[in-house]
Amino acid sequence: MFITENQGKKATAWILGDQLLKQHPALEVGVTAQQAGKPGVLLIESQHLLGRRRWHPWKLVLILSAMRHYAERLRKSGYSVDYRQAPTFLEGIQDHIKKHQPDKLICMASSNFQARKFQEDSLPVHLDIPIQVLPNSQFLVERHNPYPDLPDEKNIRQESFYRRLRRHFSVLLDEDGEPLGGQWNYDAQNRKPLPAELPIPEALAFPPDRITREVIQELEPHHTHAGDDRFNYAVDHRGAARALEDFLSNRLADFGAYEDAMTSRSRIVFHSLLSPYLNLGLLDPLEVVQAAERAYLEGSAPLNAVEGFIRQVLGWREYIYWQYWRLFPTLLHSNHLEADRDLPDFFWSGDAGLNCLAVVLQRALQSGYNHHIERLMVLSNFCTLAGIQPQQVLEWFMATYLDAYPWVMAPNLIGMGLYADGGRIGTKPYVSSANYINKMSDYCQDCGYDHKLRSGEQACPFNYLYWNFLIEQKSKLRSNPRMNLSLANLEKLDSQEKKAIQDQASLFLSDLN
Repeated sequence: MFITENQGKKATAWILGDQLLKQHPALEVGVTAQQAGKPGVLLIESQHLLGRRRWHPWKLVLILSAMRHYAERLRKSGYSVDYRQAPTFLEGIQDHIKKHQPDKLICMASSNFQARKFQEDSLPVHLDIPIQVLPNSQFLVERHNPYPDLPDEKNIRQESFYRRLRRHFSVLLDEDGEPLGGQWNYDAQNRKPLPAELPIPEALAFPPDRITREVIQELEPHHTHAGDDRFNYAVDHRGAARALEDFLSNRLADFGAYEDAMTSRSRIVFHSLLSPYLNLGLLDPLEVVQAAERAYLEGSAPLNAVEGFIRQVLGWREYIYWQYWRLFPTLLHSNHLEADRDLPDFFWSGDAGLNCLAVVLQRALQSGYNHHIERLMVLSNFCTLAGIQPQQVLEWFMATYLDAYPWVMAPNLIGMGLYADGGRIGTKPYVSSANYINKMSDYCQDCGYDHKLRSGEQACPFNYLYWNFLIEQKSKLRSNPRMNLSLANLEKLDSQEKKAIQDQASLFLSDLN
């Protein structure tokens, strides 16, 4: 099945489940390796990986359905595909080799540190055939490294990184190579609260097809809401392309101004909902960036919206991936603020006493998605203020979100969200009192707590936790100039109010679980 007629050379392209690229380099190199014909293709559902975490069932549905659609696509393109379920990747590869006897195994380097170590170090020890691990083409920083000779100890901020990539890929630049509109960054225009009367369009829905329904049926005995009929994500390249077009046509124009807005009316607001597809390989990041750029050039979206979206993809997404490989594995164990409390049980139930937490958690548990401000300024903010152990928070994010993979969640959470790395990735702790949540959302309107009070029975916990955090961490925060104003405001509180805040925070935190 895997043998070509001309040369007798047999190559297998092993494709990982989050590398579902239209043009996968292992397939292209596989043709050369065989000198004629197409390589065989191996895709593996690892039972060890599927059982490793308390995964959100929709995440498993999305990944497995996308893999199976990808296999069907390759078969229709003339590839011989060995799609198998195995206890582990190693056992799946060994069984494939035993059955099909290829002369060579070709794969693309994983985006996951441990999986790449497995490809490069473990597989050669356990297999008797040559293994070729190709560079990862799924990320733009592996197509162009903007800092090839950077010393490990030097900090590079996202803004300078983003500008280098924009210049290299010629994105939103004029004929002289300068940024369109005269500015690199329009973030200052992208912080408006959402008007109550502004209509919010629903994102395009993708009802489960035959393959997806089969996956749901397989998972349903193990996950009670795997068969929830609200699963409506795209699972192939065509669907992902339609999702991109839907965002560009219906939400991009308002994305910029209301990028930071949160509302009980919509879990998506004007966000793209494209990260699950980008992270699976169903969309190419450069194609997404260029499509958004065309929307501006054609006049269908304003510059602040387009630049803000492009900065998420070309800037932050690539920067996070770059930092992952620069700081891992040390980053994984960082705990600069010495946070040691257990993750509250309500993260798994959604039964939080604060309305903002309840809304955001219930959305995540139902759909596997929150937009990035809800993740950063509600969930991560709370965990930082409450001193929740970073690795426990990371485990919840990894298990819950459809777009969560080690390369994105470790630096995003340990670095930016929780400030557990001490500022190597983010420039300050992203913490706030209830004032920010009230300003940028409608959550406080239906909450039993008062967002204006710092202490007392009706005081919002975000308020006294915020001031308690500053009191407890001020020695570590003094060296950060971006915290000067917050620490100066702390000193305006008299000793009696500080004690009341600390006492109430202590009582709240002791009862978290």
